[in-house]
Amino acid sequence: MMNNIRNIFIIIAILLLYACKKEESALSLEQIKYNNNQKSYPSTKMDSAQAINSITKQKIQELLDLSVLYSSGNKDTEIDSVMYAQMKNYFLNPDTLALKPLLKELESLKVHRAKINNIEVYKTFKGQDTLDFAQFDVEYFSNHKSIGTFPRNAQFALISTPIQFKKEFKFYFLNFYKAPAKDSTSSGVTR
Repeated sequence: MMNNIRNIFIIIAILLLYACKKEESALSLEQIKYNNNQKSYPSTKMDSAQAINSITKQKIQELLDLSVLYSSGNKDTEIDSVMYAQMKNYFLNPDTLALKPLLKELESLKVHRAKINNIEVYKTFKGQDTLDFAQFDVEYFSNHKSIGTFPRNAQFALISTPIQFKKEFKFYFLNFYKAPAKDSTSSGVTR
């Protein structure tokens, strides 16, 4: 009798451990079907810096997820063209050249999943303009194995869009995976 109770307890413990095992799945169309750069409202109250940080991380992850799915596909189906159009909507000027560095890197490394780490949002002043940048590490995975972690930059803008007496902002990338513009003055001794 005591032996049976102990065996049942051991079986239940093993089942509980097995049920708690978290497995990360590959990206699917269902997971990112509705990523369209429309809404990004944090669920908790945050100050503006925290909100910008959170939204920036979310938008970078959404763009990377769409790009990974697009680069792993055939690029000739209707869903691929819809995904490509969605990716271009993340940019202020929807240009195919903005996506080339990202897609080229994903295809060359055969990436199946990407994860954002260590994001830092900062501002740079250039004359009268304030430029918003995000510096982050992106970790690429292929077949559940890490390919590597790479430091990347993105320049973004929050554009004010008045909607029915409210002031809301829309998030756009200006540059993605491009190094920030260098100062035109060279360092060192100048004559």
